Amino acid sequence: MSGLNRTTTAILIWLLLLTMPYWMGALGGYTELGSRVLVLGLAAMSLNFLLGFTGVLSFGHAAYFGLGAYGVGMTLKYLVPSTPLGVLVGVAVGAIAAALIGALIVKLRGVYFAMVTIAFGQVFFFIAFRWNSVTGGDDGLTGWSRQALNLGFANIDIAGNDKAFYYFTLVLFAAAVGIMAVLLRSPFGRTLLAIRENERRARFLGIPVEQHIWLSFVISCLFVALAGTLYALLNNFTDPRALRWDQSGNFVIMAVLGGMRSFWGPLIGAAIFVVLQDYVSSHTENWMSFIGLFFVLVVLFFPRGVLGIIRRKAAP
Repeated sequence: MSGLNRTTTAILIWLLLLTMPYWMGALGGYTELGSRVLVLGLAAMSLNFLLGFTGVLSFGHAAYFGLGAYGVGMTLKYLVPSTPLGVLVGVAVGAIAAALIGALIVKLRGVYFAMVTIAFGQVFFFIAFRWNSVTGGDDGLTGWSRQALNLGFANIDIAGNDKAFYYFTLVLFAAAVGIMAVLLRSPFGRTLLAIRENERRARFLGIPVEQHIWLSFVISCLFVALAGTLYALLNNFTDPRALRWDQSGNFVIMAVLGGMRSFWGPLIGAAIFVVLQDYVSSHTENWMSFIGLFFVLVVLFFPRGVLGIIRRKAAP
């Protein structure tokens, strides 16, 4: 795909995101659904930073997604009723946990890395599940809600205005996506691609592979923790399911469905996943079967994902 087409794709996506609250209603959607697309799209793109551009598969990203969610919820409930501070605490908790765990597992590869990430994720899940007095256990963390933003010169009511919360989410999404794009175009990002393509050759060239994988893991988890904070704020609620390994599986499905090695593919995959889930689940409890079947068909016949199909159709 040419640079012009990449630019056109990016412009089209941003136009759709900027205007989403105004046209979703005409298609039977609603503003909260658009916010969910943004949040889970950010989570899938964060995972893809590690999976698609570094070549390392993690099935434990839900742990950091959930830590971000509990971080913001517990800050608002037990510490200070401040949405920005809650977001910062949630992101910091997820990033610190990722830095510590990443240092322990960075030398593992393949299925061993993926399985250990699941194991650590389940540790956090059972802590949240069992610590009823603090986390609410299986009933979830309740008794808190997102607060309006006080900018000094103005108050933005993201607490009671779904459209205002959507644009608050979009601003944070844009900042995260912009940072990821800059990183991937930098020498650091090119080094990650070299590791993905041939780790042995990258090591031979003198690249500190473990250090780069650890940093990629931490950056990826930092952004997925940000997505977790926004997910909790969207629902004014979080529970241990945000930490479960199958949530990580959903992120992987979104990334592969949209196009694992493309920048915008995971966002498209997340949009398809969220919209299908919302529509099909309103008609049957077996909604996951339909998504699973669609996922299998895409993987079998279009291994580059939905974005790969679009690019092929758009190519002259």
